[in-house]
Amino acid sequence: MIHASRRTLLTAFAASAASVPLAGAVAAPARAASSVPVSVQPLAVAAGTAAARSSVTLSPLDASYFAPVTLDASLTTTVLPGSPARTEVTSGGRRVALLTHGARTVVLPGPRRTFTEDKRPFVDDFRRTLPDLSLPVAERDHWGASPGGGVWSTLGPVDTDYSVVPGAGVIDLTTDYASRHASLRDDDITDVDVRSVAAFDKVPTGEACSYALSFGYQDAHNNYRARLSFLTTGAVQLRVEKEVADTVTQLTPALTLATGVPANTDWTIRVRREGSRIRVKAWRSESAEPSAWDVDVSDSTFAKGRVGLRALANQGCTNLPVRLSVSRFQVDAATWDAPPSVTHGDWVRVLPRPFDGTWTEELDQVIRGWAGSTAPDVLAYAAMFLGGAPAVTAGAGPARGRQVLGEAGYGYLDPQGYRYEGADFHEYMGIGWTFDDGAYTGPSSKQVGNLDCSGYTRMVYGYHMGVPLAAGEDTSRQRLPRKSRDMADHAPGVRIDRTDGTAPPAAALLQPGDLVLFNADSGDDRQTDTVDHVGIHLGVDAAGRRRFLSSRKTVDGPTMADLGGASLLDGTGTYAKTLHTVHRI
Repeated sequence: MIHASRRTLLTAFAASAASVPLAGAVAAPARAASSVPVSVQPLAVAAGTAAARSSVTLSPLDASYFAPVTLDASLTTTVLPGSPARTEVTSGGRRVALLTHGARTVVLPGPRRTFTEDKRPFVDDFRRTLPDLSLPVAERDHWGASPGGGVWSTLGPVDTDYSVVPGAGVIDLTTDYASRHASLRDDDITDVDVRSVAAFDKVPTGEACSYALSFGYQDAHNNYRARLSFLTTGAVQLRVEKEVADTVTQLTPALTLATGVPANTDWTIRVRREGSRIRVKAWRSESAEPSAWDVDVSDSTFAKGRVGLRALANQGCTNLPVRLSVSRFQVDAATWDAPPSVTHGDWVRVLPRPFDGTWTEELDQVIRGWAGSTAPDVLAYAAMFLGGAPAVTAGAGPARGRQVLGEAGYGYLDPQGYRYEGADFHEYMGIGWTFDDGAYTGPSSKQVGNLDCSGYTRMVYGYHMGVPLAAGEDTSRQRLPRKSRDMADHAPGVRIDRTDGTAPPAAALLQPGDLVLFNADSGDDRQTDTVDHVGIHLGVDAAGRRRFLSSRKTVDGPTMADLGGASLLDGTGTYAKTLHTVHRI
């Protein structure tokens, strides 16, 4: 890791009231608090929509950043009540560290930071086969999950009108005058830059067929849409409209884009929405994208909502069935209505060995060295795998020249479009790894850049923070095991709380950096009380709810957000209800 002075670090990380993009650099595994990556500019997104998709914001730069932190000549230590035992270290009556007996993690006060995540761009090119006919009819999923955009919901009139073949999401118009909707279950999108590519297999007869890109979608009766009408003459017309309680209003007059269009011609629709401004363009996909927008209007009826697709055969269409094949659905930039945000001044660092309850001169010097430090900690490293984080390449060690930080996925896709588990920390880097006990695990070319939930935890605490790692199960409690279910029982450190089997643990002593482990699987694992998911507690969000970071299938990678399930320990969501164990490394 590149070493830098505090002044250099602050210049990079805290320009006045700066929202600091997750930073790129050349780095090696962190083994000391003075190791920091160098800041670079955030990745570009579509102009006029979201800024950096994830960020860590520090408080404004002022003279206090450059003043040395002065502690009393003798620090005061007090053992706090409760279990596990904790020692509070103070200077002049002010806490400067909190240590847990039997654990290596230490929480220290520092400059307040705000961790924020916004929506990731994604592309769904439908490289899967659905429904899976091997499943019972009630369990069949007809469009499945998009690769990072959430799960598709299909609506009306019958499920068999929806399917996916490799390369296309299919909507079969088997009856006329019945809308068919496919939308992504992400209800809080405001600004968005989205496009779709689709073609009808026939020129309709009798009456027109249409396909639309929906946005601000509340339900089938309330939404915006940019709609292409394919007429019986072969003409294609663009309409931009809103539907409110089944009443459709044209936001602009219909615009004829082409005539004599044959069947199986791909058309692209692109919508950019910024506040109340709506811009739309559509073109034959084989042609270059036009530079100008076809429609530029304003409307503020729906402040937020899903994105998706709608298909319709007008009443009187006589050559049904007509098939719409959607070959691409792409979100280039988007903003949630209220992106998750966590602000606090807690910094989480890791001791070279567990604290045994005895205050020593060595510990005194370690805590003094950490006082006021803004070198990356557990939470900073954890945030460096969120969406939008630029790549950081190792400058030394076994991963030299390999990416060791930067936006991570979860895993590659199976034939039904769901993500495989199994991406460990070294697979993200594309290398094999020899563990302390001599066991060797090879690389996986398919998992480069990916981290499953336990692989993410091991990347942060093991590779970057130096906690020993096991190749597999390992019951020694000296090394961090490979799987979350083994972490629940055998991770090094101290158990903070565990379910009694009837309710989630209260976790009254939960602190940032703690491992939160869940029995979140709705299948057999829940019946056998088996942990199957792990995350890292981040802190309390703007709404006062406890939020955590974890790598998840639906989101395709690490997240602190709520796509595919709220990343919260409070309320009635999946993870709040299935919290099983809280553990402190």
